[in-house]
Amino acid sequence: MKFNVKIKRYNPEIDAKPHFETYAVDAEPNDRVLDVLHIVKWQHDGTLTLRRSCAHGICGSDAMRINGRNALACKVLVKDCVVEGGTMQLEPLLGLPLIKDLTVDMEPFFKHYRSIQPFLVNGDPLPTDGRERLQSPEARERFDQGTKCILCAACTTSCPSFWANGEYVGPAAIVQAHRFIFDDRDQAAEERLAVLGDQFGAFRCRTAFNCTEACPREIPVTQLIGEVKQVLSSGRIE
Repeated sequence: MKFNVKIKRYNPEIDAKPHFETYAVDAEPNDRVLDVLHIVKWQHDGTLTLRRSCAHGICGSDAMRINGRNALACKVLVKDCVVEGGTMQLEPLLGLPLIKDLTVDMEPFFKHYRSIQPFLVNGDPLPTDGRERLQSPEARERFDQGTKCILCAACTTSCPSFWANGEYVGPAAIVQAHRFIFDDRDQAAEERLAVLGDQFGAFRCRTAFNCTEACPREIPVTQLIGEVKQVLSSGRIE
């Protein structure tokens, strides 16, 4: 397939503001968008900057806007986002500071992630038999969806509330909090709920469903946020 790829470029050393540059590309229909970016970088312009790692949809590092929608470049196929002779448009994620080209500063995102204590908190003595803290399959299933998050930021940077105010903790952090709030081994639900109950917490969510649509792991993000809201409203974890 021959098509054009339109990429938003920005080099802080020479550019006053971001701008689009277009490249003519020849790629296979089953190539991924990440392959197209490699073609541009290796054959057209070596200064193109992007973030990537595993290239298999696990690390989440190559999240970007593809034709106006958040997705992982390593998962989206050329045939699904461009037709022969058409144009593919690639932009960096919205709502986070732009570093260069398709690379954004993830620190504000991870600051919110750290704020909900994304780790198991349990002060009880470990089992004397040396085993792990056991949990029933039903108890594990209660928070299973949240464990699939790969911290790509696709959900948070698709959220209008986050665009409006970057202090909003964001969908990804709430999903991570959900994972521990509903874990019956954890003992820090109260602290997490205190973070999510403030003015920039879970009730900043306006149920736009952008986050659920953007998630490359098919996590029902809006549903999990709703469950956290319910706990905040009722004071009960069920």
